[in-house]
Amino acid sequence: MHLLVDITAHGLGHLAQTAPVLNALRGHRPKLRLTVRSAIPRERLALRIAGDFDHVPEARDFGFVMHNAVDIDLAASTERYRAFHADWPQRVAAEADWLRDHKVDAVLSNVAYLPLAAAAQAGIPAVGLCSLNWADLFRHYFGNEPWAHDIHAQMLAAYNSAATFLRVTPGLSMADFTHLHDVGPIARLGHADGVELRERLGIASNQRCVLLAMGGMEFRLPMADWPQTPGITWLLPAVWGVQRKDVRTVEDAQIEFTDLLASVDAVITKPGYGTFAEAACNGIPMLFLERDDWPETAHLAAWATRHNRVMEVRREHLLAGDVIDALDALWRMPAPEAPRPAGAKEAAAWLAEHLC
Repeated sequence: MHLLVDITAHGLGHLAQTAPVLNALRGHRPKLRLTVRSAIPRERLALRIAGDFDHVPEARDFGFVMHNAVDIDLAASTERYRAFHADWPQRVAAEADWLRDHKVDAVLSNVAYLPLAAAAQAGIPAVGLCSLNWADLFRHYFGNEPWAHDIHAQMLAAYNSAATFLRVTPGLSMADFTHLHDVGPIARLGHADGVELRERLGIASNQRCVLLAMGGMEFRLPMADWPQTPGITWLLPAVWGVQRKDVRTVEDAQIEFTDLLASVDAVITKPGYGTFAEAACNGIPMLFLERDDWPETAHLAAWATRHNRVMEVRREHLLAGDVIDALDALWRMPAPEAPRPAGAKEAAAWLAEHLC
């Protein structure tokens, strides 16, 4: 069987959700032929997806046009959506032809809706997988615009044309979806070794390590202006170019990301599925940037508050580096029992039984 997996490049949380499912699915279907279509570079896909796969470096969605990792360009997004749906029937037909030409037997999409609509037209079984969907997010931002009604209807019809939508916990409510099937959290469990991490970074054993992980899109914090705090070493991407005695780069650690996350004392991040789920499942305290305009935030925050030590930080405080009191409060909180990331096995079992 030839399975096409479409993974959006709108942040890396979609890959973090999908890869464990594919790895578990191969346990059920070791001879599965896998094609991954995504604008995410192959080398980054291969860090998460085990085994052989063909890569088609193309995108069938864009989500939203972004100014940075947290700020949406609504005007540009409006133009993109109106253009994307201007010839919707022809676009679906062309995609259906693509699926036939590539001899695709089944489709799994996280979370583009065009492949689902095209698969239905081509008579190919298809399933959605994600904690969110573009139809609900589109309606949140554009639902009151007169031009948006028909576009939203096409998006929703595309999602509902799939055999089912595997809603990953924690996720949006998706009240208008007709074929929902819930699965548990999806996250990798890292190997925690704070001693080795400190040795690799060349810092004292009593230093607390705080990871800055702002997601797969650009959102640099002005670390050069932050006050220095004795006892804390900050870990951040080398591309930020910050040169300080209390800073080390993620690349300095030379540790796979989830192992790195599991070995630090806290993580600072933006609302997004991947880091929220992996921090909770690995028991790592988390400060997260306020993002009240993003509909997923409330669902993520409510779940994380039940399962992890978390606090929200205002944007102006984070930009100023005013986070030490919040970190101290996090470290004083009792740690709840970490949730079990059963979602990948549950989703893979469903796919093996119903799709592949």
